[in-house]
Amino acid sequence: MIPFDQRSPMITSGIRIGTPALTTRGMKEKEMVIIADLIDQVISNPDNNQIIAKVKYKVIELCSEFKLYPSL
Repeated sequence: MIPFDQRSPMITSGIRIGTPALTTRGMKEKEMVIIADLIDQVISNPDNNQIIAKVKYKVIELCSEFKLYPSL
């Protein structure tokens, strides 16, 4: 359950996103803000293929900066 949420834990009231996969890559608060903005862009424009394509490119770019296996 989200803290201070008035609903039952059985009723979803938002998107819950875990960060372990991101922090494992070395991402910090700055990248979390960027990721939240990218998610917001797509959620706010679900039918805009141009925005979705730009966000996809930015996600690929961000992930290339924080490789999952940096030594490879």
